[in-house]
Amino acid sequence: MDRRAQASQKRRRLTAAAARVLHQQGVERTTLADIARAADVPVGNVYYYFKTKDELVRAALSEHSAHLDELTGRLELLSDPRDRLKGLIEEWIGQRDVTARHGCPTGTLAVELDKRADGALDAEVGAVVRRLLDWVGHQFRELGQSDPDDLALTLVSTYQGMSLLANALRDPDVMSREGGRLLRWLDSLQSPNERY
Repeated sequence: MDRRAQASQKRRRLTAAAARVLHQQGVERTTLADIARAADVPVGNVYYYFKTKDELVRAALSEHSAHLDELTGRLELLSDPRDRLKGLIEEWIGQRDVTARHGCPTGTLAVELDKRADGALDAEVGAVVRRLLDWVGHQFRELGQSDPDDLALTLVSTYQGMSLLANALRDPDVMSREGGRLLRWLDSLQSPNERY
């Protein structure tokens, strides 16, 4: 493997480690040494690729964004938008143990970054949440719903609420129960053709 490929691979490992460790420990409690250890690279390498902790937070946000793209890309293979939304909810339910332990990766990062004095990264984390809202809204639009953006807000805010409660109570069953409610809610929504 040439040097460029090795450097790219090392940066990728650091980015994935940053996303994982920041989710588990939070921004303030995470050190660059923690990320180096999780990526299995010398701590000096972290400084080579990322000069500041904010650069690592940006890398973690980029990792969350890439995960969202990968997930929605897989869900787009389903022909029915209702099935895509159900797949999203089932993915959330499938992450119930991690969520009960650490919360939603993007949601907890948004809350933590909002508390910082500089506020420089707020818009960036908000952009990841906005992409999810837009994708969900598009699915409701394809279902022919008259209020797709409101329905998207309901679905995503319910997810954030159930993630927060599962984490606060350390109870993964919150994700299962509330996710089941969301699945039933989706089934109860009628498309315009079914109303008449």
